[in-house]
Amino acid sequence: MVTTNTRPATMPPDGRAAGRRRLSPQAEGMLALLVTVTIWAAFALSARALSASSLLPADAALLRFGVPVLVLAPALWRRRRRIAAVPLATAAKIICGAGVPFFLAAMYGGSLTSAAFVGSIVPGMVPLFVSALMVAGGRGAPRGTQTVGLALIAAGVVALVWRYVAALDTDVLAGAGILLVASGLWALYTVGLREVDLDPVGSIGLLCLPSFAVMALLVLTGILPTGLASAAGSDIALFLVVQGLGVGLCAGLLYAFAIRRLGAERSSVIGSLSPVAVVLLAVPLLDESPTLTVLIGVPLITAGVVLANRRPRLHAASESASESESKSEGPADA
Repeated sequence: MVTTNTRPATMPPDGRAAGRRRLSPQAEGMLALLVTVTIWAAFALSARALSASSLLPADAALLRFGVPVLVLAPALWRRRRRIAAVPLATAAKIICGAGVPFFLAAMYGGSLTSAAFVGSIVPGMVPLFVSALMVAGGRGAPRGTQTVGLALIAAGVVALVWRYVAALDTDVLAGAGILLVASGLWALYTVGLREVDLDPVGSIGLLCLPSFAVMALLVLTGILPTGLASAAGSDIALFLVVQGLGVGLCAGLLYAFAIRRLGAERSSVIGSLSPVAVVLLAVPLLDESPTLTVLIGVPLITAGVVLANRRPRLHAASESASESESKSEGPADA
């Protein structure tokens, strides 16, 4: 007597086998987000490490914008018409907000301060600047816990720089001011992203293509010096991996993936751990010892970012996910 199994051959005997083969969507999103936070921290560390390397800011920028263009060239060619159709005003916000002006400001500000400053001020102040842009554009003032969060961010930045104000350390104060400019530029970029109808690959192309062209022009005309030809191979490899592949390519794709899996609000809360990761990694990698002001300022900024990205319960259902995302972007998701 022949017996037959009515269970389809492709169906596992139970859910456990399928679970072993694949992570859940939430786990996939969490993994992508943790990698993204690590890349954001690496961006802050590399901004500080640039001053001690054999590379110049222009060299790091060429790697940052050139590598994604090279890797994504076929995909960008297929999207060329959609990229070219982006309105000029929106394209300007993205290109200026996360392109050459932002990159040079972040790198120069980091050379004058510390990795903790870069990792805290640049992403931490973005919600405050975005809220200011929203108010200026007639989109309404922040409400509830958002207001508390913005106040904590401002208090955290004051705590970071207070000792240098008292000591009149002009270099650090100048660096902090430049990092504030970089954060304001990134806020402009996040607002521009809300206005553009491109997938993550197209958004990377819109940012990197003109930015690489501008940097190449500045280098070829001698306006910005370059030391790429004589730079140490180890420095080139480090910045190629961290800035080009990591920040330029992986962070943007992974963060967009994490938002689809976890949602913008949940992603932003976990992403706010980036300043903490920077402080912890700077100790063994850059021999930076966190000062009392850092130990006070960084938690305040982190808590502020978490609260600033929380939507009021009464309005959560009516607000779009893109509005929350605009306040949660980090400096590495271009």
